[in-house]
Amino acid sequence: MIVTGFHPSRTHKLTPGQKTANRVIAVGRAPVEHGFAHLKNWRILTKLRTDPARATHLLRALLVLTNLEVSR
Repeated sequence: MIVTGFHPSRTHKLTPGQKTANRVIAVGRAPVEHGFAHLKNWRILTKLRTDPARATHLLRALLVLTNLEVSR
């Protein structure tokens, strides 16, 4: 199920409840979008042709290495 926010129109303004719902959706969506952006930076994944279970291990290793670079 895909959850999308409420959209205002020229004649219909958003209610405070709809604005709050849009904020909650945005807060949940932001980390996911940042994660996909990081995945796109890892070019090695474009040539990855392996079992999904092995890919999971590779992604975890890349994440650890990325976090080590950031923390130094």
